Amino acid sequence: MTQHKALVIGAGIGGLTAAAALRRAGLDVEIYERASELKAAGSGLSVMSNAITALAEAGLDLGLEHRGTPLTSYHVRTTRGRLIREFPFPDIIRKVGAPSVLITRSALQQALREAADGIPLTLGAAAEDFTTDTSTGRVRVRFADGREATGDVLVGADGFHSAVRRRLVGPEESQDSGYVVWLGLTPFSHPRFTPGSVTHYWGSGRRFGLVDMGGGLLYWWGTKNMPAERSHDWRGGKAEVAAAFAGWAGEVRQAIEVTPEDAILAVPSRDRPFLERWGRGPVTLLGDAAHPMLTSLGQGCGMAIEDAAVLARHLRGATDVPRALRAYEDERRERTRGMVAASRAISDFEQSENPVRRPVRDAYFRFLPRRRLVGTLEGGLTFPRPAAPATRTEEQSHAA
Repeated sequence: MTQHKALVIGAGIGGLTAAAALRRAGLDVEIYERASELKAAGSGLSVMSNAITALAEAGLDLGLEHRGTPLTSYHVRTTRGRLIREFPFPDIIRKVGAPSVLITRSALQQALREAADGIPLTLGAAAEDFTTDTSTGRVRVRFADGREATGDVLVGADGFHSAVRRRLVGPEESQDSGYVVWLGLTPFSHPRFTPGSVTHYWGSGRRFGLVDMGGGLLYWWGTKNMPAERSHDWRGGKAEVAAAFAGWAGEVRQAIEVTPEDAILAVPSRDRPFLERWGRGPVTLLGDAAHPMLTSLGQGCGMAIEDAAVLARHLRGATDVPRALRAYEDERRERTRGMVAASRAISDFEQSENPVRRPVRDAYFRFLPRRRLVGTLEGGLTFPRPAAPATRTEEQSHAA
């Protein structure tokens, strides 16, 4: 059997996971990244149980529990620190049978680079265009510096501004969230900052999160409603961030205070209308290139990891590459559509400044029956298994 060659565009979380998973699935893999060096932003991530399960399916044991810290508690509080609700993530995690890991982006990227060790990686390679040879079915990628690469599969894992997606569907508008997101990473100690903890604080048009990265390292994030033209090019300083959360719980104010100003990042929060078709011929998309979503569910990296595992499963031993890619896209479409929609809906709900909606929001989560809350959360933390093939008896029954 001929060994297929996969060209992975993008060396972020999705691209590196896809490359490592595709190699284990028996493909020859090359990675191309537009950046001249691989640098991870100073922020953190939640690699939830569904993503850990997906990594296991792909045969990738990254040892993330030893690189970060397992999630052990999840609380939502008011701006002053009063408890709104403790979310039952630990119980769901035990039921699912896979941990959820809190980890810095740089530690996750390092684990993935080790998993992809030996796969050719070309930096400074900005993909611009691709063409498919109709006679052979192979795809040729052209890069900005004039280089070219040819393969049997092209995976666009090149993020929100994906050149592969743009070539597939043309120019698109993004959808702004209506707020800026500030990020910080710093050593931290506080009685309410406990190992494995995630704590969210909800205000009016503002939210804040404290997330333990292990070893006394805090990852925090804050949001504030503002027009897109300002949030996309925010040039304020630490004083503005501190002012946004003045009067909030002491641990929130302390987190901002101890973070060096140059360690605070500002990123726009946005997504795109859901894309129904992710590819054609030997070309497909993965992760943010396929389905960018807001950060409210913390599942952006999880969906990219799931994508990679499912893509590798469909390409393992495939003789008809386009058919395998369409099957991958069909399997992933409704799962990711639901996550994109839920992230947007929860973002709008939690970020509300409306004086009527805010108390409704808090009361909804405070009094939501536990069974319903568990059912909602469990779906996100469970990696969907492919439907079992119908037996001969079932096929005959359907035919009748």
